Amino acid sequence: MGFPACKPKSTTGTKFYNLGEAPESGSAYHGEVPKYSIVVPFHNEEDSVTRLYDRVKDVMEQVGASFEMVLVDDGSRDRTYRLLEEIAAVDSRVLVVKLRRNFGQTSALAAGFDHASGEFVLAMDGDLQHDPAEIPQFLEKLEEGYDVVSGWRSQRKDNAVMRRFPSRIANLLMARLSGVNIHDFGTTYKAYRREVIQNIPLYGEMHRFIPALASWYGASICEVPISNPAREAGKSHYGIGRTFRVFFDLLTIRFLLQHMTRPLHFFGTAGALSVLSGGVISICLLLHKLIVRADTFGAHAPWFMIAAVLILAGVQLVGIGLLGELQVRHFFTQTHRTPYAVDRVVRMRATEEGMLR
Repeated sequence: MGFPACKPKSTTGTKFYNLGEAPESGSAYHGEVPKYSIVVPFHNEEDSVTRLYDRVKDVMEQVGASFEMVLVDDGSRDRTYRLLEEIAAVDSRVLVVKLRRNFGQTSALAAGFDHASGEFVLAMDGDLQHDPAEIPQFLEKLEEGYDVVSGWRSQRKDNAVMRRFPSRIANLLMARLSGVNIHDFGTTYKAYRREVIQNIPLYGEMHRFIPALASWYGASICEVPISNPAREAGKSHYGIGRTFRVFFDLLTIRFLLQHMTRPLHFFGTAGALSVLSGGVISICLLLHKLIVRADTFGAHAPWFMIAAVLILAGVQLVGIGLLGELQVRHFFTQTHRTPYAVDRVVRMRATEEGMLR
């Protein structure tokens, strides 16, 4: 399987708007809207908070553009939130979002994205396993016109059995099922155009599938290699058990990408095949009864049961598909969303000579 390299691109990025809506700046930011927003979720990372802030601040000040840092405390039970408060008290570019409890990484990222105000949004972990010195290469690719820039841990230093091997298998499956050919879906270290990330609903553990969901909207995606240093403090919050959850997420994302706006195509096809199979069995049993005039029910009772179950299951599947269609219609009607993504809107204008251009 081949993977795309990041090549220079047009500086015009894909725009995503809901019907009748325009991009809005984050309500939590006051003053000049920053160009970049750095979103970092934390959960019990008191040993990393201050060092990560210092490193990110130094890198972004060297970049030279306006920026903000959206730091999310995901229900930490140590001193993480207190340290974040101290940082926010001395730096107006820092916005701290405290969640009521530990909702998980995806929810923490969603909270950060919702409060980010920048034109470009970069997300990274708070455990110092993402090197802030690599931020400029993400920003460079966004400036070239890419909508999503994903990090690729090409030289992982995790445990081979517990982390690297399961991750490699999961990434291959994700690339095959989603059609997005990148090496590393699992890392949080990614950068997005604001209008892209705002149109992707995040829940469960869907943050790793953002590139796949963004591709559904027609976003342009590339990846850049990143380092994967060992944790400097604390311990990992992930184990081998997460691999099994990823498998179910894969099934979910496959269904969403293929049938998100047409669930009846999936359930209706399965239901129709089930009803057809049950009908064929029933007709064969009826013909046998009429031709042979034997005790068909007594001799072929299991087949009667199979036919009845197939017909009933088929009707139920079709019903589920119809209910799914109603839900989709309700979603697009009530929220005024459109099942397409607008790249740009061009209007002819008159020049001084009266010619249209």
